[in-house]
Amino acid sequence: MSALRRLSLIIVVTIAGLFFALPLLWFIFAPFNESATLAASLPEQPSLENFQEVFSNDLAMRGLLQNTPIIGIGTMVLTTLIAALAAYGLSRSNLPGRQLWTYILILFSSVVTGTASMVPIFRLVYDMGLINTHLGVILAMTGGMIPSAIFIMQDFVDGVPSSYEEAARVAGASSLQIFRDVTFPLIRPGLMVVGIWVLVNAWGAFLTPFILLRSPELLPAAVTFYRFYDDEGFPMITQIAAYAVLYTLPVLILYLLINWRYGFRFFGGIKQ
Repeated sequence: MSALRRLSLIIVVTIAGLFFALPLLWFIFAPFNESATLAASLPEQPSLENFQEVFSNDLAMRGLLQNTPIIGIGTMVLTTLIAALAAYGLSRSNLPGRQLWTYILILFSSVVTGTASMVPIFRLVYDMGLINTHLGVILAMTGGMIPSAIFIMQDFVDGVPSSYEEAARVAGASSLQIFRDVTFPLIRPGLMVVGIWVLVNAWGAFLTPFILLRSPELLPAAVTFYRFYDDEGFPMITQIAAYAVLYTLPVLILYLLINWRYGFRFFGGIKQ
């Protein structure tokens, strides 16, 4: 590569990097700027006043510290458990066309979580008496994520040699004991992958809780951003910026902890 082409490539990459870095710079500096606008600029006098105003908003903080973890963790636990059991059943069964059924479930999962499906989902949750409850939101989002979670988990279950289970069965273990004591510990990387994926999606979910929840006290943080708009509908940029940082921190910390503890070693290390 000639020097001119190399210089041109560096310039193009630098311009592209700056283009994508500008929103990140705004995200870093705006929360500490008392007069922040949509333009990315350094604060003249960095201050924590924006965060103090956010902390004084009881409904917004309730959504961030209580409602969002309830919905996110509840959806994560329920989806991961069901996906693990279903993937184990599909992997170890002789069901004809089981791969085809898995792909069909994934195809329809995009419909279950889509906007077009919210009317039947609302009616179903209403008939169950779960409107305006966290349980209704958790069940609705779990139903939409289960097919993809099963697809991801099935690869990890298929990686566990059946000879391990056969040895446990010879020793007198029941099917539940085999899954609990043999298969479950070996698919923990898959459980972690599915759990993190579900938690991130549930943490940022807006449409489902927005439609199924009515009380402001039950709304998660993704919906309570509306608390930082004035009576005329104009956004309060400074408070939105501060709240966005608080909203992002838990997921960012989770990613850093997982990356520090496991890196990219999400595999079982089992040889057939």
